[in-house]
Amino acid sequence: MATPMKTTFRTMLALSILFLSVSFQIIKTRLNVTIRNELGNTEQGVKVQLFEKEEDYNTETNVAAEGVTDAKGMVIFKELKAISYFIIARTEEKDNSGGGEQTGKLEANRVNKVTVVIQ
Repeated sequence: MATPMKTTFRTMLALSILFLSVSFQIIKTRLNVTIRNELGNTEQGVKVQLFEKEEDYNTETNVAAEGVTDAKGMVIFKELKAISYFIIARTEEKDNSGGGEQTGKLEANRVNKVTVVIQ
């Protein structure tokens, strides 16, 4: 016969396992992009665009997602495909041309992170 303490422990363990399995399924593929300048400082107000194909990136058409960095220099893209993206990060004076234009393949159902330098 199980004691109340054992029953409570088993119930809490089962609920914890259930919660963990549900939370892994809830997370969509995300990409957190941090923009830094040539001095390593984060940049607010940078327009960031993601492209699925290199041709679209080169012609700046068919934007897959876009956003603007916040006060911490970050923009978060949610519910993305688990693929590699081409990135354009631009202000009126600076951009990321010449380096850091493509992410690695994103991991599905995870929070992926990348830092892009603009100059």
